[in-house]
Amino acid sequence: MVRVRNVAAALLGVAALFAGSGSAGADPLPVPYRFLAGVVPELTNPGGSIPGTNDWNCTPTSEHPNPVVLVHGTAGNRQTNWATYGPLLANEGYCVFSLTYGAHDELPWPISAIGGMKPIEESAAQLGVFVDRVLAATGAQKVDVVGHSQGTLMPTYWVKFLGGADKVDKYVSLAPLWHGTGAIELDANLSAFRTAGLDVAGPAMAPLCGACGQMVAGSRTLADLRAGGVYEPGITYTNIMTRYDEIVIPYSSGYEEGPNVANIVVQDHCASDFGDHLSIAGEPVAAGFVLNALDPGHPRPVPCVFVPPVVG
Repeated sequence: MVRVRNVAAALLGVAALFAGSGSAGADPLPVPYRFLAGVVPELTNPGGSIPGTNDWNCTPTSEHPNPVVLVHGTAGNRQTNWATYGPLLANEGYCVFSLTYGAHDELPWPISAIGGMKPIEESAAQLGVFVDRVLAATGAQKVDVVGHSQGTLMPTYWVKFLGGADKVDKYVSLAPLWHGTGAIELDANLSAFRTAGLDVAGPAMAPLCGACGQMVAGSRTLADLRAGGVYEPGITYTNIMTRYDEIVIPYSSGYEEGPNVANIVVQDHCASDFGDHLSIAGEPVAAGFVLNALDPGHPRPVPCVFVPPVVG
């Protein structure tokens, strides 16, 4: 019974910590701290938007002048990836926008709902169009980007090569992969496949997932992105990693030094956080770091609670 009370108290503490002001007079949106909470909204409202996102009449406040653009990971979309961050950031008073990029729109749902599958160059162009629409609708000068997995890497192509450098203020990455994924085990496995005549990250995979091979350590796309450094002057970067990442291998692929960058491993703050590649996009520990990265002038304590893998 004591343990139950302690868990309940911890959850209430998290809820109080993240209870934002939201719109004046508006009830706060419920915030599910579970990555998979975005699946049901997509099933019940295909192609829709998570509560708190894509209000094209939203006007940024002086406290939060930059709209936040949420950029999902491989096989995610604007709903499935962001059930936590849509309402969380809206409650905090941000204008929040989320897109689905790199999806095979020519195919029927639910295949068309699987984003991040096309080459990074194509997805980056989509992101650029979306950000321009956000800036035009809100009247803002810049956006803040919060990305997960591929959504931490793909926007760099837009920033470096497609004119996005002057349109981003803060760039927050959950489970980033600046050095590519599979820098150890996966790359060795891919080499074994190639030796056997099966290039699973090569052109044969491109029709299904053009971005997948581009994210493997040693790819030409990564070499292009890293040439001259992955960071752009004038943008503040925050990298948030988990030691239990089973997709970005090793997790330290997300660690990249720079003059305006913070590198954070959630377990350095909270040993009871067992979040993995998926749950890091829906857990309260990482969310605390995200809120502080977006609003460094008003830092708050980051909670430490038990986080299970996958579900968050």
